[in-house]
Amino acid sequence: MGNSKQGRRATARRGTLARVPLAMAICIACQSGAFAQDATTAPAQDPAQQPAQASQKPARQATLETVTVTAQKREEDLQKVPISIQALDAQTLEQHNVQNFNDYMKLLPSVSFGTAGGGVFSGPGFLQVYMRGVASGGDGNHSSSQPSVGVYLDEQPITTITGALDIHMYDIARVEALAGPQGTLYGASSQSGTLRIITNKPEAKAFAASTAAEVSVIEGGGLGHVLEGMVNVPVSQDVAVRVVGWNRHDGGYVDNVTGVRVFPTSGIEQRNDHVAEANYNQATATGARVALKWDINDAWSISPTIMGQRQTATGSTGWDPSVGEFQVNHLYPESSHDEWTQAALTVQGKIGNFDVTYAFGHLKRDVESEADYSDYGFWYDTLSDYGDFFYDDDGTLVNPSQYIQAKDAYRMTSHELRIASPADQRLRFVGGLFWQKHEHDIEQRYKVDDLAAVLSVGGWEDTIWLTEQDRTDQDKAVFGELTYDITPDWHVTAGGRWFR
Repeated sequence: MGNSKQGRRATARRGTLARVPLAMAICIACQSGAFAQDATTAPAQDPAQQPAQASQKPARQATLETVTVTAQKREEDLQKVPISIQALDAQTLEQHNVQNFNDYMKLLPSVSFGTAGGGVFSGPGFLQVYMRGVASGGDGNHSSSQPSVGVYLDEQPITTITGALDIHMYDIARVEALAGPQGTLYGASSQSGTLRIITNKPEAKAFAASTAAEVSVIEGGGLGHVLEGMVNVPVSQDVAVRVVGWNRHDGGYVDNVTGVRVFPTSGIEQRNDHVAEANYNQATATGARVALKWDINDAWSISPTIMGQRQTATGSTGWDPSVGEFQVNHLYPESSHDEWTQAALTVQGKIGNFDVTYAFGHLKRDVESEADYSDYGFWYDTLSDYGDFFYDDDGTLVNPSQYIQAKDAYRMTSHELRIASPADQRLRFVGGLFWQKHEHDIEQRYKVDDLAAVLSVGGWEDTIWLTEQDRTDQDKAVFGELTYDITPDWHVTAGGRWFR
């Protein structure tokens, strides 16, 4: 497979149209203020006194912006966190026009990703995350171990075997990448690292709203667009609601060209006119996030959130150099329909001087996909007379090409309760309980049209191979971490996790 055309040849002409008037207004206001001061308030000065006065102006000092992270389950300055962590704050995400999984991954040197090796579809929502080169369990195979990188949305784990959820990156506070084993505080699926996406929370202080629009074009490819918006509404002094919505269309750049394939053993010819299409690897996603925050009193708050997305993709991001640059000759439809909903509840408060947090999450994800598998059938037939083994009920040889139809249904529920001592104490700790249940209903059919009943899986017409599994993964854990400041610059941390 070749590299992405979007990475090698794309010329994306992007503009956040809704922000242009605002930027111009700010610029004009600042300049108008400066002109007014020069014209009306600046007193006349003796030129001889100007150098002396100028020398009294304080010199500007460069300062680093403080980035707050919660990687260690408490709010801390990024520069003071003694672990391997990278953080992309809201300003960085905005400057780089980060919109999806691919965009922010390129900004994290410690993180790499690839398509789902065990999945049937290669496209949005089917990407596997790797950190420090550890790939065990991260190949997308539904029968293997869970991925070795845990992905979190706020406080809730959202890791699935098929791939990380393709969260739309609008109104996001920051992204945190924790390299290396995070087994003490995160546990499940964090053997090689943890990736956290932190959303902006509702604010009861003031009303706020934003919107953005974008149109993009890929050289030699299709058109794309993004529409997104946010509104933060104070309901009372203690309650606020934040609503975010988006619609994104990614233009295609891989062409499925017409062609004829002749199978050596049988001489059967197969054409792909019915599925041939230019720029056929397109994707459209529509979703929303609704969050509420209620400050019950000065010590306690409750924050329910629900987020969902429906994404439809067609085609394949791979291409075949033997056919042409960014071209394939595929014979069967390729698509995915990925629909998910994430419900969450976070309760935060204090008991004495101790911070208490309870986090609940429930993820429902349903994926239907189909993929072309004809290349395998053709080369098996070419190299080893594979076509001799495929015939219909009359004994006549049939086209040995295969295609895949799959369904994956996920249900994941998690609970975490933790307590943390004051962060400004010389001796401090974080500890808690964690429970998670992950159910995965798997159906995957490899099909050959007109296949004889004797060759098919019993009860599954035209099916040469069937995977039908109901899988359950369950995690229970007790964890804790203790830190002692030896000096203001040196401290020692010890942690442990009992899990089953």
